[in-house]
Order: sequence, then C-alpha cells, then structure tokens
Amino acid sequence: MQLLISAGLIAIIVVWGLIAPESMAAVFDAALAQITRNFGFFYLWTVLALVAFCFWLAFSRFGNLRLGTEDEEPEFSVFAWFAMLFAAGMGIGLVFWGVAEPMSHYASPPPGVAAGTPEAANAGMRYAFFHWGLHPWAIYSVVSLAIAFFQCRRNGAALVSTVTSSLPWAPVRKLSILFDVLAVIATAFGVAASLGIGAMQINSGLNRVFGVPVGAASQLTIIGVATALFLTSAVTGVERGIKWLSSINLVVAGLLAVAVFLLGPTVAIVDTFTSTLGAYLSDFVRMSLRTTPFRDSAWVGDWTVFYWAWWISWSPFVGLFIARVSRGRTIREFVVGTMLAPTLAAFAWFSVFGGAALNLEIWQHVPISEAVEADVSTALFTLFDALPMSTALSAVATLLVLVFFITSGDSATLVLGMMSTGGTPDPSSRVKVLWGLLVAGIASSLLLAGGVRGLQTATIVFALPFTFVILLMALALWRAVRHDWHADQAEERRLRKRLREMAGL
Repeated sequence: MQLLISAGLIAIIVVWGLIAPESMAAVFDAALAQITRNFGFFYLWTVLALVAFCFWLAFSRFGNLRLGTEDEEPEFSVFAWFAMLFAAGMGIGLVFWGVAEPMSHYASPPPGVAAGTPEAANAGMRYAFFHWGLHPWAIYSVVSLAIAFFQCRRNGAALVSTVTSSLPWAPVRKLSILFDVLAVIATAFGVAASLGIGAMQINSGLNRVFGVPVGAASQLTIIGVATALFLTSAVTGVERGIKWLSSINLVVAGLLAVAVFLLGPTVAIVDTFTSTLGAYLSDFVRMSLRTTPFRDSAWVGDWTVFYWAWWISWSPFVGLFIARVSRGRTIREFVVGTMLAPTLAAFAWFSVFGGAALNLEIWQHVPISEAVEADVSTALFTLFDALPMSTALSAVATLLVLVFFITSGDSATLVLGMMSTGGTPDPSSRVKVLWGLLVAGIASSLLLAGGVRGLQTATIVFALPFTFVILLMALALWRAVRHDWHADQAEERRLRKRLREMAGL
C-alpha cells in the first residue's frame, strides 16, 4: 500500500515538473512563501527542543539502555559506523556548501551586519557552524533512535508507523500508514535535493578539470550516469557496497581537508576554528530562536528555515539507515556518535574550507564571493585555483562528490525500499531500481524547474507535515524509554531479592 501511494504521488510530481516546470515552480514558490511566513518560528522551536531532548536522553539515567539485548555487540566498528552515517547524512552538502555558505553570508550577511566586513566574515562562519552543527544531527538522532529502539528492543518493523503506533491515541494509530507515506515522500524529495546540488557541483568540477560545458544537459547526464552507478552498488547490500564506499569516502574527504589545511593559510584556519567555536557556543540560543519580526528580511527563511526543513526531510531516510547499522549500542553511545562527533567533524570542515576562502578573499583579494554570486557550485573550485596543485584538488573534490552521490543514492534506495514494503530489511532489486529512478527523476525535474532555488523550495514544502510526525516520534520514544528503564529496574530488584533469598538459604 505504501509503495503504491507514495510512488504514485511522486511520479505525478515528477511528470508535472518535466512537462510544465514553470507551473510547478510557481505553485511551490507560493507554498514556500506561506510556510516561511507562518511556520518559520515552528521550525525554530521544534529543532531547538529536539537538541535539548537528545542531551537529556544521553546524559540522564536512561543513557545506559542498549539498542538490543544487554550483552549484544555492535554489528559495525566505530569507524565504519561513523563513515556510513556521515556519508548518508551530510556528505554532498558539506562539499557543496563548505566554501559557498560562509562566502554567501560574507557577501549577504544576516540583518544588522554590514556586507564585506570582518563582522560579516565572523557571522558567516558562525552561521555555517550553526546550520551544520548540533541542530541537524539532533533531528537525525531523535528519528533514528526512535526507530532503532522499537526495532531492536521491541522487535518491531523498521518504520515510522511502528513508533507512532505505540502511542495510546486511536486517531494517531489510524494515521500510521499516512505517516509512512509522508516519510517516503519527504525522504525522496530531500535526497533528490541533495543529488541535484551534487550534480551541479560535479558539473562545475568537470568543467574546471576537463572543460565539460555547464548546463542542464550536462547535469541531467551526470544524474543518469550516477544513478546507474548507485543502483549497481545498491544490489550488493550494506555490508559490501555502502560500507566500503562510505569508508573510502571518509578517508578521501579527510585527505582533501588535510591538503587544504596544509596548502592554505594554516594558522588562520586554526584561529578561525577557535574563534568561531567560541562565538557559536556564546550565541547558541540566540541563533536558535532568531526571527526578524521588525525587519523586511527573508534571510532567516532562506537559510535557517530552509536548512531545518532540509534536515527534517532527510530525517526518515538517515534515521532509518542509522537505525539499521546501530544495533548493539547504548543510547548514550548512540547520541554521542550521531550528534557530537559529526558536529565536530562539520566544524573542522567549515573551518578549513570556509576559513581558507574568507582569508584569501580578505587578505589576498581572491574573488571567491564573486564566483559564489555568479554560480554557487563553483565556489570550491575558485578556492582551489588560489592554492598549489589546484587541478589535482579539483579532480579529487569532483570524485569525492561523485562517490558521495553514489553512497547517498545507494542508501536512499535501500531505505525507500524498506519503508515502502512494510519494513522489509532487504527489499528486492526491482523495488530499489524503482526508487532509484524516481529519485533521479525528482532531481531532474526540480533542476529544470528552478535549479538550487527549486530544490530548496520543494524541500521546505514537503518537510512541514513530517515535522509534526517527528514530534509524535519523540513523545513515543520518551514513553518507551521510561517504560523499559522502569521494567529493567524492577527486574534488577527481583534478581537482587532472589539472590538474597538464596544467600539466606
């Protein structure tokens, strides 16, 4: 049922975008304006609440509960586990926005900051940390932990509806199938948005290295080739395809970051990390709840609200995938691994790439901000042009985005197949191919309907209804954690009483 409903709705939207892209863009833009105006505060409050909820779970008495039996060992090593969740959760986006976001904020900063000033540079780095730090990973952690808890401790199906069905209210249980459909649609559009910007950056990299023309034809060809590659990888399963590709990608990303760190303004990068981390921690709550009620500004909607919607749309995909590879870990270990460790990795990435770009822009007058304004997908390669070994760096970065593209598409076909077939742990190749083609079709139609703007708009629109589902999942997880902890305590008391009775005998 989920497969027919969700695939059918998505197919209709894909055909609409391919046949009448202007019409689809107009409808989505109107919806976006209403959502940003009327629900921006809702996104801000919801995501901040999820951050607090994650910290409470990890460092409360419930943190020792294990996702599985009490003596169960994790299926994957810490390195392989982190590589898979990082590649699935943020890979393409970090490479695309690592230079582009800080430079965008430098040229067009938040309200109240003058463009092109040191304050704008500081704000650019601070908001890059904010948009890619604790908040997005808190969204992922809540969704994935809820699915993993009910799957590993209650032997439930790996579905959103398994979590929400545990709530005691009949109307919620009756809407369970709808929640699964919403999860599938949000996942498909969130992944498609990421693949769309990945195709744009691969196109820019190929243009820089091989002279491939930049345009819709090239980007659609890239999507087609990459889709064939990730569908080939998808049939090999998690243990071989996704695990090995993710591990390789993490190593390549690390080597690229080290190269830029050493070839670029090394001391300035370290200073940038230090200063921005302090500013991020100092302004954490203010940034989390910032709106502009007394300014005619769309900055918060265009950036923060978009990002929160993007992470929410990705959360069922990343959540189910992380749940699939996290059996055997405690809640505390899970939250630290899925929230704190990726946050620090993202901070390091933006410090290296964003810090280097800002330093070169300000002190050596490299026109990176102009490149971002002309074509955001060229930002990274403009930075490389100012460094030694620029062609080699561009080639490695293009390869990195391509492999991230494959791992994201690979993971997405697995997760969409699982969600649309009632939680089947290993969907058939036919189902994976169907979803791979649909996701590629969405990315193509959104690119034709408006490029990055079209991708952002669709993401925000389809993420809104799933935000309410996430709140229900958090409530269900809280109830289940409390129940299991009290049950474990009661069992422990019974065992102690039995031991005392045996000792008395």
